[in-house]
Amino acid sequence: MFKRLTLLWTVVRGDARQLWAALRHPAAPGWLKLGAALIVIYVVSPIDIIPDFIPGLGVVDDIVLVPLAIRALLKRLPVEIARAVGRVR
Repeated sequence: MFKRLTLLWTVVRGDARQLWAALRHPAAPGWLKLGAALIVIYVVSPIDIIPDFIPGLGVVDDIVLVPLAIRALLKRLPVEIARAVGRVR
């Protein structure tokens, strides 16, 4: 599992930092917090779309779905939060 988390972090490093900053913003909406919590639950959950024991394919769903989910949350940020975290629109 540590290897999977390390690989994910290298893929989503910048977006994850922006999401973390948005979550810490005083005006962060509830849907943002819920979405981030669901992403974390998916990453640490042993249930995956493609099981991790399949060599080579086990982490593909995480490497694809997690960055897409983070980007989807960041695209929907309110303007003032997007500007505050450096995601200028």
